[in-house]
Amino acid sequence: MRFTDERSSSMHRKSTHRPADRPGPPRGGDRSHATEGAGGPAPTGSLIVVSNRQPYRHEYETDQSGESEKTADSGRSITVDEPTGGLTAGLDPVVQQTDGTWIAWGDGEADFDVVDDNDCVAVPPDEEAYTLRRIDLCEEAVDSYYYGFSNRVLWPLCHGFPDLTEDRANDFDWYRTVNERFADAVADHADAESIVWLQDYHFALAPRMIREAVPQGTTIAQFWHVPWPGPSTFRYCPAGGNLLEGLLGNDLLGFHVDRYVDRFLECVDRFLPAATVDRNRGTVRYDGTTTQVVATPMGVDARSYDQTARSIDEEAFASLRSEHDVPHPDDAVIGIGVDRLDYTKGIPERLAGLERFFERYPDWRGEFTFVQKATLSRTDIPVYERHGELVRSEVERINSRFGTDDWQPIVYTESYLEEEQLCALYRAADTMLVSPLVDGMNLVAQEYVAASVEETGDTLLLSDRAGAHELLGTHAITIDPTDIDGIANRLADALAMPIGERRNRMRTLRDRVFDADLERWMSVQFDWIARVRNDPDRRLSGERDSDSDSDSDSDSDSDSDSDSDPDSDSSLDSDFPERTPPV
Repeated sequence: MRFTDERSSSMHRKSTHRPADRPGPPRGGDRSHATEGAGGPAPTGSLIVVSNRQPYRHEYETDQSGESEKTADSGRSITVDEPTGGLTAGLDPVVQQTDGTWIAWGDGEADFDVVDDNDCVAVPPDEEAYTLRRIDLCEEAVDSYYYGFSNRVLWPLCHGFPDLTEDRANDFDWYRTVNERFADAVADHADAESIVWLQDYHFALAPRMIREAVPQGTTIAQFWHVPWPGPSTFRYCPAGGNLLEGLLGNDLLGFHVDRYVDRFLECVDRFLPAATVDRNRGTVRYDGTTTQVVATPMGVDARSYDQTARSIDEEAFASLRSEHDVPHPDDAVIGIGVDRLDYTKGIPERLAGLERFFERYPDWRGEFTFVQKATLSRTDIPVYERHGELVRSEVERINSRFGTDDWQPIVYTESYLEEEQLCALYRAADTMLVSPLVDGMNLVAQEYVAASVEETGDTLLLSDRAGAHELLGTHAITIDPTDIDGIANRLADALAMPIGERRNRMRTLRDRVFDADLERWMSVQFDWIARVRNDPDRRLSGERDSDSDSDSDSDSDSDSDSDSDPDSDSSLDSDFPERTPPV
């Protein structure tokens, strides 16, 4: 199954063809017959979703040689990629119900051949139920906004790697410019009854920009899918005060787990003295707006993974064997890892733990095979390329050390897996290692549990630093992703665990994954949106608080590392890296 570039949750796309002139269950047991709600959760009021990635992408159909057709005639064929998994697929029917608007970067080769004069196209192609508004980004904008500030600064910083940040010239300027472009697009579509829902760290500045451009009654919400760092790490963020001001333009700001909420409130309290933080209520009052900050752990479409896993036949296992050298589950004990090739995922540490396992438990040599599915990600960023080289070299070294003529301890693949192949891999596995050094949630762990339909009882080894540990930690096998000996020993414990205990653990894990699935998560989001929407005190009739009348674009930096002067009229603390303010 193909993976999005944003996180390691599976996101497979279905392709259809369109001409260019036409835009176009028992607890813990069998869940396959669970009934769906009528259309799933939906908000009251028109919904405007804002995301970096779009739900539908138009590409020129490739000919038999693999070249894209770029003929000028209007009858040329265009491929429409449609979502069939993950958040995008979950949100798509909700936006359809509300006759809403989805605003996203148009990154498909043929995207702007099918839009109208306002860069809009009706989707889905066969139903035209809502409007997809595409933002056209030039190559420099993509490099600086996406590959630059978003993924060279915010990604490593939010995951606790400030030493890996690269604050390149012009990256923040482009980040702000792209946020302005998206905010302007929202303003074109929003009215006083609209709900604007932004997704993730690509739009930290946009909420306040939107707030200043839309009617007072518009509700603005955002979900931050990655971790939030503590003040000791966030202080290294270039223009960190501007980001906090931007996020406090939201009526509702969501994170996966409570510790990220706590860290965000700590950062606001530390770096934005003009803000009023109520930690008991989880609210921040700033510049005339009250922002409710909540923890709502995201789930997966558990029913879909369950049903696909139950449909797996012998042909799917044979495909894994012939195409990816994965042993048949009848022939070996199998462990798996499924990750993007990202330095946050802890793959080198996992490999070191596997090496220690084969050292300490030699009886498992020739009996246990670990399959690591890695997905290339952000290869234009040097640290990702270096990380991939490290992982490949470690796999080769370990296989050279322990491998035999007819057995390799680690099967490594970066190849694309079809949806059925991924679920077959989940089913084939006796155990899964999910060992990120830090992770906002980690949806792969939940996918694996949802697809574990065997009665033999599979096990999950889960990092205590993944957000998913708060949901699954009591019945997963907890590991410290940096403890090499601990990984080896806990893996041995999992493989030796009695079948009854394995079954009981997995049944409880499945209960939790199904009870907190993607539909439930969206329902909770819209419940919170309704609460803040109906709160009469969320804004003071458009007036700003008397103690927070500073310009939201004010410079957040200073020559000093000390606290801001109490006599200063700046609302931002000075404890951020010195840099040239954006213009």
